[in-house]
Amino acid sequence: MTHKAVPSITAYTDGPLLVRGDVEILDAAGEPVPRGRETVALCRCGVSSIKPFCDGTHKLVNFRTDPVAPQA
Repeated sequence: MTHKAVPSITAYTDGPLLVRGDVEILDAAGEPVPRGRETVALCRCGVSSIKPFCDGTHKLVNFRTDPVAPQA
């Protein structure tokens, strides 16, 4: 029996979005992006050579995310 992960998206500070589970990823034209695995990292820095996926380039360009806003 195969266990499927509950779909989730985690934003990593100064890094990618980690997408877990059965989530369809679509390109700008609305076409499905093939996934080779159940968990993938999506680029947020815009510099990856394998977009929409992360290739770790965010570390080389010193990409920084905004601080998390305090809860109201």
